[in-house]
Amino acid sequence: MPDDMGSFRVDFEIENPARPGERRTLKSVLVDTGAELSCVPADVLEGLGIERYDTWHFRQADGTILERWTGPAFIYVAGKRTTDDVVFGEPGDLVLLGSRTLEGLNFRIEPVTKRLVDAGPAPAAVAA
Repeated sequence: MPDDMGSFRVDFEIENPARPGERRTLKSVLVDTGAELSCVPADVLEGLGIERYDTWHFRQADGTILERWTGPAFIYVAGKRTTDDVVFGEPGDLVLLGSRTLEGLNFRIEPVTKRLVDAGPAPAAVAA
């Protein structure tokens, strides 16, 4: 995707919550708020020992449905960490940082500067 379309890329690290201390860095990953889950190449996740524990179905823009395995991971971006399910990407799949991961990191997108910025205080319910 061309940068003038509003897309941008970030580096992030990924770690297996069951084996803390060993991380992999993914460079120039597309930030995609239209993707629910982040997608990482399966060989990276398998190399970290991340367990495949569920499958999700995804609808592509052309209407076709894909099935992919997911598993839990710690994701580190710009000094913050979150836990999220990530997709075991197959050959040809894009490597993405999805909206649920961004929400877990409490980042929002600054479209003019094409950066991730702190989203500020999260909404909370008040006890009655």
